[in-house]
Amino acid sequence: MVKYRFSAFADEYSSVFDEQIEGLIANKVRMIELRGVDGINVSDLTPIQAADVHKKLESAGIAVSAVGSPLGKIKITDSMEEHIEKVKNTCEIAGILQTPRIRMFSFYIPDGKYDEYRNEVIERLGIMLDIADEYGVKMCHENERGIYGDNADRCLELLKEFDGRLGCVFDPANFIICGVEPFPYAYELLKTHITYMHIKDALRNGTIVPAGQGIGGIPEILAVINRVHTGDFILTVEPHLRVFAGLDKLGNDTKVANTYATSAEAFAAAITNLRYCIPRTAEQG
Repeated sequence: MVKYRFSAFADEYSSVFDEQIEGLIANKVRMIELRGVDGINVSDLTPIQAADVHKKLESAGIAVSAVGSPLGKIKITDSMEEHIEKVKNTCEIAGILQTPRIRMFSFYIPDGKYDEYRNEVIERLGIMLDIADEYGVKMCHENERGIYGDNADRCLELLKEFDGRLGCVFDPANFIICGVEPFPYAYELLKTHITYMHIKDALRNGTIVPAGQGIGGIPEILAVINRVHTGDFILTVEPHLRVFAGLDKLGNDTKVANTYATSAEAFAAAITNLRYCIPRTAEQG
C-alpha cells in the first residue's frame, strides 16, 4: 500500500505568499508545488528571495514537493539562449528550496508539426536535462495541450528517449483537453514512468471540475496505484476551479467553471474532493 502525500499550487488560494501558507495549513496540506510568490514566477526568483521563501515554509512545516516552473513552455521556434539562463536559475532555486524536482514542458509546436520538430525538441530537452544533472535535480515533464508531449504516446516517446532521466507528471485533465483517455489508456501507457500526479479533473468538454466529478478516472487511478506502489506518492492539487491571478499567464485556454464564491472556497473544495477519492486502505498526509 501507498501513502499519498498531498501538495498543492497554493497560488490559486492567494497570490500573496504568506496567505498561501495560511491556506495550506488551514486545509492540512504540508507540501507545496511552488509556482507564484507575491506575483513573481518561481523561475524568476533571485537566490535571496528563494532563501526567504524557504525560511518561511520551513518555519510553517511545509516542504516543497516540486518547483512548478514554466521551463519548456515557449514556442519551439523561440530562441533557446535566454531560456537556458532561466533553466540554470530555476535549478539553483530548487536547491535553495531543498526540492529534488522541477516541473517542465516540451515546447509549443506550430500547426501540429510534431514530426518536423521532433529532433529539435529532443535536443533542447537534452540541454535542459544536462543542466539539471549538474545541479542534482530531476526534470519532470507535464502533459500540456499544444506542446510536443501533449498526448500519451509522445509523452512515452520522450520518457523512453531519456531513459529515466526525465520524470513524468501525470495530469488527467490535460489529457482530457487533448482528447486522450486518462484511464485506462494514458495511465497504462505511462504507469512505469509516473513520478507524481497533478490532481485536476475535467468534463468531456474540457471544463475543470473537482477530482472524481469528471472523466479523468482519478479514483480508479489512485486505487490501482495503492495496489501496486509502496511508500510515498505525491498528489499535487491544481484546483483551476476559479479564475485566479496569473491564470492568463499559464499559456492555455483552460475552461474554468468559476462556480465558487472565493478562491479559498475553491481551494478547499479541490482538496476535500481529492480526499474523497483516496482508497480507504491507503494512508494520506
